[in-house]
Amino acid sequence: MCKPTETVSLYAMLWRSLHDLSPLPDITFTAPGALPSCYAVSDLAAASLGLVAGTLRSLIDSASIPVVDRRLASLWFAMSLRPLNRPAPALWDPFAGDYATQDGWIRLHTNAAHHRRAMESVLGKPLNREALSVTVNGWQSATLEEAIAEAGGCAAAMRSEDEWRTHPQGLAVAREPLFLQQTTGLAPAPGWPLPAARPLLGIRVLDLTRIIAGPVATRLLAGLGAQVLRIDPPDWAEPTLEEEITPGKRCARLDLKSEAGKAQLRELLAKADVVVHGYRADALAALGFDEETRSALAPGLVDVSLNAWGWSGPWRNRRGFDSLVQMACGIAHAGMLWRGGDKPTPLPVQALDHATGYLMAAAVLKGLYHRLHHQQGYQARLSLARTAALLMAFPQPTQEAFAPRSRHDEMPYYEWSSFGLGARLKPPLWLSGTPLAWARAPSPCGSDKARWE
Repeated sequence: MCKPTETVSLYAMLWRSLHDLSPLPDITFTAPGALPSCYAVSDLAAASLGLVAGTLRSLIDSASIPVVDRRLASLWFAMSLRPLNRPAPALWDPFAGDYATQDGWIRLHTNAAHHRRAMESVLGKPLNREALSVTVNGWQSATLEEAIAEAGGCAAAMRSEDEWRTHPQGLAVAREPLFLQQTTGLAPAPGWPLPAARPLLGIRVLDLTRIIAGPVATRLLAGLGAQVLRIDPPDWAEPTLEEEITPGKRCARLDLKSEAGKAQLRELLAKADVVVHGYRADALAALGFDEETRSALAPGLVDVSLNAWGWSGPWRNRRGFDSLVQMACGIAHAGMLWRGGDKPTPLPVQALDHATGYLMAAAVLKGLYHRLHHQQGYQARLSLARTAALLMAFPQPTQEAFAPRSRHDEMPYYEWSSFGLGARLKPPLWLSGTPLAWARAPSPCGSDKARWE
């Protein structure tokens, strides 16, 4: 057992942010140590899962005290699945990464084909990474950042924390709460059984999210028994992460730019209990599915969403990912100073994605509680940039580094799916009588039909 001060402080702060003055449930945090970082990444990992556990305990009225293993929580912030007898998929496109410019550094995110094409529309089609480095070096970082964003791509110039604090988007994010919450109209009390062994049994979760935070949230909900239906565009591919984040889910495709696709989504929403989405701020509204429409289609809906850069400010509709937010908000710069290096140094894991995913899952659980006890719908909005601000308020205390992952950290059985054989980490949280367990093997995007079972 251990009583890590930073973990407990972060957990209490997260609880107050989501639940205001509700009594703070007890959580036992085990396993001292930390991932190497200038920020308290392992404490954030454990605290975000602690928020899930405490909120789950309230939902099912459990008398047990949840246990969160800080080391396992930190390992889950990397990859939970280890492929066996086959190579792990490459996580990055060959042209993704950090490049020196005339006046600093910029990160290009080119994993998605259309984001790579957007980069190439600005910088040309490079022969190789070295050639791209030469081209990028002729630009100023902020100018290139803006040019790629305007082309529909993804890039972020490296800024210091002080520079981000005075940036218009940094100022906007600083004014936002961690959870933007509101209740919606009345609805009949649901008939959810909430059995302790599978608390979310029978609850329908419509998953309109992609890399990485939203899928982490819905993976956890699936592990508690929810029926999760993930919807992707017709041409979306996520080969590096499908096996990692789809256990327990059914995965289908819809073309939401077509009337037929929109009609199908309306039918799915009308029968959903929960929708989790990661579209940019105004994207769903542009498709005809704003907050009021979603609430009208499914009275009492629990509606939880995330955005990369926040819900106000000039970048609210800009594309973004964890690694880009780390560059822009000062994390990569702080890591560089901490290491005493001369190039961007990100966090050891994509902590903004994973933490925000678990915070979203906790918000869903709160929304289910609210629907059950107050017969009202619930909406919550989160952002990677706001999670970054939270983490940056917690410098890393001196702690011994965790031991590397070993077979002992993994489930005693292997996982088989259409991807092959794999070893999954043991769940990082434990609540007596309520295991995290996935009833379906991971499945590829578009492998099922867009319908409820």
